[in-house]
Amino acid sequence: MYNYYLVIVLAPLLAAVIAGLFGRRIGRSGAHSITIFAVAVSTALSFYVLYQMYWAGAQTENISVYTWAVTDGLRMEVGFLVDRLTALMMAVVTFVSLMVHVYTIGYMHDDDGYQRFFSYISLFTFSMLMLVMSNNFLQLFFGWEAVGLVSYLLIGFWFKRESAIFANLKAFLVNRVGDFGFILGISGVVMFTNSLDYAEVFSQADAIAGQSIEVFGGSPWNAMTVICILLFIGAMGKSAQAPLHVWLPDSMEGPTPISALIHAATMVTAGIFMVARMSPLYELSVTALGVVIVIGAITAFFMGLLGIVQNDIKRVIAYSTLSQLGYMTVALGASAYSAAIFHLMTHAFFKALLFLAAGSVIIAMHHEQDIRKMGGVRKYMPWTYITALIGSLALIGFPGTSGFFSKDLLIDAVKHSHWHETDQLIYWIAYLSVLLGVFVTALYSFRMFFLVFHGKERMDAETKSHLHESPWVVTVPLVLLAIPSAIIGWYTVTPVLFEGYFGDAIAVDASRNALAEIGREWHGSRALLIHSVRTPVLWLALAGAATAWFLYLKRPDIPETIKNKVEGLYNVLDRKYYFDDLWIKGFGGGGRRIGTFLWQKGDELLIDGAMVNGTANAVARLAGIMRQLQTGYLYTYAFAMIIGLTALLGWLTWLK
Repeated sequence: MYNYYLVIVLAPLLAAVIAGLFGRRIGRSGAHSITIFAVAVSTALSFYVLYQMYWAGAQTENISVYTWAVTDGLRMEVGFLVDRLTALMMAVVTFVSLMVHVYTIGYMHDDDGYQRFFSYISLFTFSMLMLVMSNNFLQLFFGWEAVGLVSYLLIGFWFKRESAIFANLKAFLVNRVGDFGFILGISGVVMFTNSLDYAEVFSQADAIAGQSIEVFGGSPWNAMTVICILLFIGAMGKSAQAPLHVWLPDSMEGPTPISALIHAATMVTAGIFMVARMSPLYELSVTALGVVIVIGAITAFFMGLLGIVQNDIKRVIAYSTLSQLGYMTVALGASAYSAAIFHLMTHAFFKALLFLAAGSVIIAMHHEQDIRKMGGVRKYMPWTYITALIGSLALIGFPGTSGFFSKDLLIDAVKHSHWHETDQLIYWIAYLSVLLGVFVTALYSFRMFFLVFHGKERMDAETKSHLHESPWVVTVPLVLLAIPSAIIGWYTVTPVLFEGYFGDAIAVDASRNALAEIGREWHGSRALLIHSVRTPVLWLALAGAATAWFLYLKRPDIPETIKNKVEGLYNVLDRKYYFDDLWIKGFGGGGRRIGTFLWQKGDELLIDGAMVNGTANAVARLAGIMRQLQTGYLYTYAFAMIIGLTALLGWLTWLK
């Protein structure tokens, strides 16, 4: 298996190097052929690894590939930890990446940066695989930063657009805030264990939990709590949790395939994966779990509300991603790590599907992204319509779809979580957020769906005359993503959540194992489907979809009336709760104002003015005075010498 792992990781890297350095020689077809082939190989081998891990009973492998350095007993290595959690993530990452690679042939067909784009997305696949396959914190951090770097390159891919450059800079800087906490958390791990290896760190977890650290003088904190919160700050940046979420909606400035690959299915889930991987640490800090679940609840509900007022088709889906990441984070905080990863998997399929379906519409609409200028697209694009409908139904958790199983059981896990007994406030914040979020999700999802595919045609005549279904390289990936979006939940929910699929990869304290409690009453997928009619989740989802139908198809005049009635609330949502103002005008603008003050008062006035130019001016003035003493007469100089000699003799006499 060892050689398989190297091929899985290195094939996309090699393809990225060839497409990037030799793109002009191999041409467009050469660039997409070699990168698609490489990712296809990684995908096939990843599914083989998944088969070996689950069906063939292969054991977890912890392999050291290369030792980079050893310092005071601290080993810095490149290595692979391949267990069932890793195998699942490898399969998801490579499959979605393969679909995006094929889709890109059609979407980027006329772009001048065609070869460069394929190089970037293949490099991203390599970076994400390095992250999920790592067996130590050093490699985890490498993959973490590598996906951030490639994300920066991809968001600003159209570098001649000022908005794209602003968006990639915003993503880069906000993620640096999260990464500062992340690297401090890793430093804390090293300080207490002198190790970067997961297995070694986890074996010392109880010892860390028994120690304290003073963040502020005289205020000792539990060491495990500090480490877990710092690591979670990194996850907040990468997985776009409030208030470090502001970069993700703007990242839609990049080409649509990037939105599907990075900002829906893989990169943004890195933080979720990391917390699940670190479950042996988080289970030893209830305080850290409390921080995780509250941040997730706030993101799940309040970011979902923003999707209702968005008119850019990709930004609606982007805010949906924020909300769904919040759901996963809530599950992590409820110690339902398996439920979080299960929703991560299903979400990867249907969210990538929705982004690619949106891209298909954008291509047909000549890159128009305003849903208010669409409508009636269904009859022109039947394949895109059907797949978008499947993706939307999965997103709202319609019975039978993959999203139904993952979201319904996630909410149930929160309902049965230990917070119900230990902290009622946290419990109700989390449970009501994920429950009410179901209605909000259905409302904005079907608002977008109805405005794009149904109702009156609102596009101009020229756009309408060219409106047609996308080519097969676009529609085939849509169909292949729609299949798991529709049915994969039926076959995976029982083993993943109730039959111990993850094994030792995920640790849960018995007193907090909500999924175990649910599992006692588990009677299979069909029973859950029947039971769903008696739960509020289904009816909230149907109510949200029905409300969207009524407001945007039956009575489209009502939304404008509501907007005028609650203009203040609408402005708050339209301004995104003023988070952009906080980061851009507050922190960014404040930093620039401090810099300007230091430049004008410190640099110009003090350093240049008083010290550099002031010294020069003082010398010039003194020279001007001394110049007046130069008369040019010999007797004047003789007299001055006599005076000086007399003064010198007087001083020497005084010293004696």
